Amino acid sequence: MRGAGGGANLLALRSHNTALVLDLLRTAGAEGISRLELAERTGLTPQAVSKITARLREEGLAAEAGRRASTGGKPRTVLRLVPEAGHAVGVHLDRDELRAVLADLDGTVVARRHTALDLGAGAEAVLGRVASVVGELGTQAAGGRSLLGVGVALPGPLDHRRGVLHRVTGFPDWDGFPLREALSARLGSVPVVVDKDTNAVALGLAVGGEGGSFAYLHLGTGLGAGLVIGGSVHRGPRTGAGEFGHQVVQLDGPPCGCGDRGCVEALCLAAVARGETEEAARVLGTGAANLVGLLDIDRVLVGGRTVEGAPEVFVSGVRGVLEARARRTGEECAAVRSVSGEGRVAEGAAQLVLAPVFGQDG
Repeated sequence: MRGAGGGANLLALRSHNTALVLDLLRTAGAEGISRLELAERTGLTPQAVSKITARLREEGLAAEAGRRASTGGKPRTVLRLVPEAGHAVGVHLDRDELRAVLADLDGTVVARRHTALDLGAGAEAVLGRVASVVGELGTQAAGGRSLLGVGVALPGPLDHRRGVLHRVTGFPDWDGFPLREALSARLGSVPVVVDKDTNAVALGLAVGGEGGSFAYLHLGTGLGAGLVIGGSVHRGPRTGAGEFGHQVVQLDGPPCGCGDRGCVEALCLAAVARGETEEAARVLGTGAANLVGLLDIDRVLVGGRTVEGAPEVFVSGVRGVLEARARRTGEECAAVRSVSGEGRVAEGAAQLVLAPVFGQDG
């Protein structure tokens, strides 16, 4: 893929030193940062910084942002990131809908799409719809020249490294499907990254400044968790971490779509279907308490389409269970809050492409 300046490619952008410089340019914002400051903050030599910034300027990724007074000598030229020089498409594939965004290098969303989708319609139909939406958004990214890649987030389980789906609950026909390879071929070899919807949101939150260790619990058409431990998304050695919805909390409970019984997801969704939102929140809190006890995380964030229908009820219900646990253990209670935004999964999916450009966990 080519950048707006006519030479950037994703592999070059991912070099460690370049990523360090790009990240500082991004965090500096419109005010910019001088080459001397870049050298001081990265530990690189001034010569190395000059070479990197010269290349970034040539590729259109960096530009002059004026001059700044110096403590001695002539004023220093400051540089800034050019957000519109690179874009990523983030796609959220849910069981019944598709949401997609076009985001620039800053992560700012410049275009959105939303359409109904049947994940059970088969790979050919789903891939065709995704390719169509990506094509529409891609044309807005400097005529497609600055499109760095496409991030796709959907319900797990799946193999993040290979981009291969496992048995998505309720949709067994997707088991073993090489989504990353198939979609990249459809898009003309555009780089594609595939991850779980919960991991995408967790990454977006971490990139957006949510520090420390936390769990993001996503309750929509299913239930899953994105885990951030020490600032990095935790996927596990087999990329299967976060299958939160399928922890059994009631032996011989109602059957779940995963084939087990008494799963948090089955109990929670059943309560929602009955209109018993407070009970659904209590069940969600029970699962969250298990997670807090196991991982000793700082915060529990709840979101997803179902939570957004009654965020106060879910926050209160989950917090109540966690507070009861904290009283029993004598530990400090983990903080609980909701995170809103219907496009949050798609925005996190875009960060699957963008975050590695800046040396962050993608």
